[in-house]
Amino acid sequence: MIHATASALNKLEPLLKRLRNFTKLREKSRGIFYYKSKAFLHFHEDRQGLFADVSISSTWTRFSVNSINDHQQLIDVVKSEIGSADNV
Repeated sequence: MIHATASALNKLEPLLKRLRNFTKLREKSRGIFYYKSKAFLHFHEDRQGLFADVSISSTWTRFSVNSINDHQQLIDVVKSEIGSADNV
């Protein structure tokens, strides 16, 4: 599984916009988010689709991000880990 390419991230742009509304997250590179100076969330792609890896309690957990429902689940996970966002 490789890190998401620019083309894959283009498909995720609506989700990326929602993640950017979390003021506690910093997007150091496109699609790579940090929380409290530590890597927190990034994206991968493979033949099965697109995935987000999220650091939860110092363990990387993978989430599918191939549908609108998947996007909402990821937003909910981020909210539970770091708190609410502006306009999510």
